[in-house]
Amino acid sequence: MFIIFGVIAIVATFVNVYMYTAGKDYKLAMAIGLSFTALTLCAEYSLVSEWVKREDWSALGEVPNFERVLWFLTIVSILLNLAPILLERKGKK
Repeated sequence: MFIIFGVIAIVATFVNVYMYTAGKDYKLAMAIGLSFTALTLCAEYSLVSEWVKREDWSALGEVPNFERVLWFLTIVSILLNLAPILLERKGKK
């Protein structure tokens, strides 16, 4: 499930950036992008929780790899989704 949420978050983020560059209202796409980023993290946490419940130690060995990727993608998602607001504020000054 986290893959589906992640893909939706990525698409919504690119729609957000595109709509900003096209001069259209981008705030709904930004909200969707950030929301699906949060849902991706929750889904990943649920997956890891299931591995712990099943005591699937070999699967849990992959968690450190997922952690780095999730941190990176979350930070990139936040920055890309907030970039239009920051650029808009900078342009008004």
